[in-house]
Amino acid sequence: MAKIAGLDIGTTGCKCTVFDEKGTYLGKAYRDYPVRREVSGHEVDVSAIMDGVYAVLAEMAGQYHDIAGIGVTSFGETFVMTDEAGEPLHAAMLYTDPRGAEECRYLADRFGEKQITKVTGLRPHEMYSISKMMWMKRHCPDVYESAAYIFLMEDFVIFHLTGKRQIDFSLATRTMAFDINTLDWNRKIFEAAGIAVEKMSRTVPAGTVAGVIRKEAAGKTGLPEDTMIVSVSHDQIAAAVGAGVFDSQTAVDGAGTVECVTPIFDAIPDIETMYRGYFSIVPYVIPGKYAAYAFSYTGGALIQWCVDTLAGKEKERAAQEGCSINIWLEESYASRHGQEPTGMLVLPHFAGAATPYMDTGSKGAMLGLTTATVADDIYRACMEGVVYEMLLNVRALDGSGASFTRMCATGGGAHSKEWMQMKADVLDMPVTALSTVDAGTVGSAMLTGVAVGVFADLPDAASHMVEEKETYYPRKEMHEKYMQIYERYEKVYRAVRPLMD
Repeated sequence: MAKIAGLDIGTTGCKCTVFDEKGTYLGKAYRDYPVRREVSGHEVDVSAIMDGVYAVLAEMAGQYHDIAGIGVTSFGETFVMTDEAGEPLHAAMLYTDPRGAEECRYLADRFGEKQITKVTGLRPHEMYSISKMMWMKRHCPDVYESAAYIFLMEDFVIFHLTGKRQIDFSLATRTMAFDINTLDWNRKIFEAAGIAVEKMSRTVPAGTVAGVIRKEAAGKTGLPEDTMIVSVSHDQIAAAVGAGVFDSQTAVDGAGTVECVTPIFDAIPDIETMYRGYFSIVPYVIPGKYAAYAFSYTGGALIQWCVDTLAGKEKERAAQEGCSINIWLEESYASRHGQEPTGMLVLPHFAGAATPYMDTGSKGAMLGLTTATVADDIYRACMEGVVYEMLLNVRALDGSGASFTRMCATGGGAHSKEWMQMKADVLDMPVTALSTVDAGTVGSAMLTGVAVGVFADLPDAASHMVEEKETYYPRKEMHEKYMQIYERYEKVYRAVRPLMD
């Protein structure tokens, strides 16, 4: 029987995961590629990305000879200008690249920040593609003039695999030049930016088939020449699909390196609320519905930092006992304190502050340390800090139209029973941990399965591919204890931020 695959293009690597016609995981391949970070800019060589794509597709095609469809999802913002053959004319800027700030201010002054938010669903920021396109045209005019096309990563890969130029709505949104109301490029923004909209790919709904793989790409990968290639979505949208979240009653908790809460809306959310909290508004895979991103740069990344930096001896003991370091630290804390909150306050801005502040200058802080504090106390406090920041974001969404009353958790953090229970207690809502760690790849395969006829629709795909592991319910007495501490946590950012400049 035919198989389906999800191809996930990440910032530092790409992976292809294969499933059978029942949605059962079969195998995956991964390749990384170099990212160059210098004071002047953060760049990635997109030729290396394409080499990685061909490598993972060839590895999977070598093992599974009847792949019927491959869905492509990617990280956002990064674009590349190419010639007519799709060959890149420059190294591509990542969203963290500082270039484009002046150009972003020009657009904000021209249209007004709130008007741009109303049209594009994004509060103006230089991370988005259009400002960096303007920078390229201004500083590298020869590159811009000789460019036939401008691609983001999803449609760049789609073009190389099929020869078609199409980009899905959710990824197109990350340019800050896509109209979330008309679901097409906004020509006024392109005109003001001085960028030819004709160089951009055609916009299509998530899950749209681009066509069959080109003969040349089939030869490079060993894939059948009738393999269908599907434009899936921005990676966060794919993760929401992979969590089986299709209505506004449930939000996604992406408990990975970055902590991301993705609520679903039945209509465009309140613009004022979204503008105030820097929340993105993104067309969802279901027509008429929208998603938003509320996130912290350091979710699992903060927990990993804590383990790597502060728990050296504890790591050794955990290894001696044949136990994972995370479980060892959780159990060590519980042996002394049960599930009582630490009472410490950890501001998890170790890589800057994301929503609702978008303050790259903010730094992490730990308050409440004593000479009795040990590694497992700090570990637990870091977990609490991430969850308090989640609640801060959930409350910042009040008035937006968000109506979720439960969460589905994916990613590595969903394996921690302590963390899941903590989230349920702090957020005061049920949190269901899903079996899949990699919801983005699952979501990509689900949309591909629907597009090629393996599944009837997304609910059918979810019934095969989304597996609930355990639901954690809030405990009233624990919620009240956490809220006493959260009242202090709310004040930490404004108290310590002026001391960081």
